[in-house]
Amino acid sequence: MHLRAFVRGSLGTSAALLARAVGSLLLNKIIVLYGGPGSLAQLGRFQALMGLVGALPATGVQVGVTTHLPPLHAGAPRYRVWLGAAAWLTGLLVGVGALLVGALGGGEWPVGRTVIFGLAMLLVTGQSLLGAALLVAGRRGGYVALAVAIGALGLSGVGLMLVLGQPIGRVLLGYVVGQGFSFGLAWVLAIRAGLLRGWRPGWPSQVAVRGLLRFVLMAAGTQLFGQAIGYVLRAYLIKHYTPAATDLWQAVDKLSGNYGMVVAVVLGTVFHPRLAALAPQPAEQRRYVNSVAGLLAVGLALGLGLLFVVRRPLLSLLFAPRLAAAAPLLAPQLLGDWARFLGSLFNYNLLVRGRPGPYLAVQAGASVLYSGLLMGLVPRLGLPGVVDAYALHYWLLLIGYVGWYYRKGALARRSPLINPT
Repeated sequence: MHLRAFVRGSLGTSAALLARAVGSLLLNKIIVLYGGPGSLAQLGRFQALMGLVGALPATGVQVGVTTHLPPLHAGAPRYRVWLGAAAWLTGLLVGVGALLVGALGGGEWPVGRTVIFGLAMLLVTGQSLLGAALLVAGRRGGYVALAVAIGALGLSGVGLMLVLGQPIGRVLLGYVVGQGFSFGLAWVLAIRAGLLRGWRPGWPSQVAVRGLLRFVLMAAGTQLFGQAIGYVLRAYLIKHYTPAATDLWQAVDKLSGNYGMVVAVVLGTVFHPRLAALAPQPAEQRRYVNSVAGLLAVGLALGLGLLFVVRRPLLSLLFAPRLAAAAPLLAPQLLGDWARFLGSLFNYNLLVRGRPGPYLAVQAGASVLYSGLLMGLVPRLGLPGVVDAYALHYWLLLIGYVGWYYRKGALARRSPLINPT
């Protein structure tokens, strides 16, 4: 029963996933063909910066909203309280992030560019919050429309800047500004769905803010330990390798990001809410995790194996013929992705418990491990060392997750007083 529900929910998000994947692939293709050598690496770095600024709203505030809103009726007083607190926290976090970009970005981020970037990111994260609320309310049609709109508008911004002959920095700024225009559609869809009925801007509820801050604190582990490492790694590669070489690794990373987005959205919108709902029933929750883990392990092995078989023509088709030379980097990337996606199932068990301490400890330990592997392998192996470190990092994490999860299960079976979740 649980497995069928997971499959049905996964299929329900397929249209939105397809729209986002197509938009991402088209963006990569346009940047590679018209942005010049190194432009793909610059795009990856810019998107990593967007991820840094938007990580806490996306993986903190929105995860909290997804956890608290499902039992509530749209437009009810408690619903408005949680949504209002989420909107207030989102604006605050994006504002702080933009200020840090301006303060630490040096000459690359003058005041005008920082302000435009900050306002655009505020709109992007705002539409993402409303999109999460639409999905919680079962409005999948609106969620799909938003996915199509944000992809199309981002591409339009990039295309306009390229047609005007703007440098790559302004082209990338056009990307986030274009995406920001999707907020208007999100607002209209939310009003039509009745999600904003009775809501008025105002000072947020302290109780709701504290409830969401637990998830923000856990997301801080992902941002500080994960996103920051990714941004620094890209900056290092751009500085120490030629543009053509960095584009090779970036092509592999971009390809991974496209199918990784599919897995992440399915787990975040289907697996996570169901896992949280089963928290009062530990035995049912464990059966759900086991069934999804088995399905995911087999499905990922088949899908990633197929990608490996067609790796050279696929890289040439999705990016450019010259980037087919990145094929040797793809094998360890695919192995690392299999372990990463499967390990994320067990990581969600820490997340749904709402306990920041263990979650942050895991994130910090994982980041220290990854940083150590990068520092040990990249100077010796060059770009292949990046994907080797990635694969080894996630395989070690998967082993740790599986050992922890099933050890907890064994303890729970011996003592019914222990809650394995």
